[in-house]
Amino acid sequence: MIAYVRGILTDKEADSIVVEAGQVGYGIHVPMSVLEALPPVGEEVKIYTHMAVKEDDMSLYGFLSREELAMFRMLIGVNKIGPKGAMGILSALTLSDLRMALFTGDVKRIAKAPGIGARTAQRLVLELKDRISADDVLMQPSGSETAAAAQTVPDVTGTAKEAVEALTALGYSAFEAAKAVKKVEITEEMSTEDVLKASLKYLAFL
Repeated sequence: MIAYVRGILTDKEADSIVVEAGQVGYGIHVPMSVLEALPPVGEEVKIYTHMAVKEDDMSLYGFLSREELAMFRMLIGVNKIGPKGAMGILSALTLSDLRMALFTGDVKRIAKAPGIGARTAQRLVLELKDRISADDVLMQPSGSETAAAAQTVPDVTGTAKEAVEALTALGYSAFEAAKAVKKVEITEEMSTEDVLKASLKYLAFL
């Protein structure tokens, strides 16, 4: 099994790249999020990979973070979701938004991914929702997960969850509420009301 490939990025295509490592060029399928975050051709990259083996094919699928790779493997573990479908989902939704959609049961948002209908999206939510925690959704950095390392944040999940519940009580969807709360840089000194007010400012611009 190839855990990752580190080498020189030599080519970019619409849905794949070539990385030269040890005088071997590795063709790797990547989602749009990875393509957009990659450096220019000629620079060194490190791609975390998953190898899919079939009777007539061996393919590498790659990501810039272990978190994206883990999500890819969760997706292909769902019945009738193959690597192509998983890559489509990860191209249509950021890791952050996908976690939020699964956690809040936002079937419509997931169904917007190419090749993923409402029934498939419902199956994904049903099978993966319990594997996404509030910490995953609320305490991840809101910037680019593919390029940035995880950040240490204070343990304020309880306050964040209360703010999400308050926003949903005001009529916002769970997805909108979670996304708004995540935009707030919550400190241990902030109350639920403080987080709620800051979240409402973000929602006012949507």
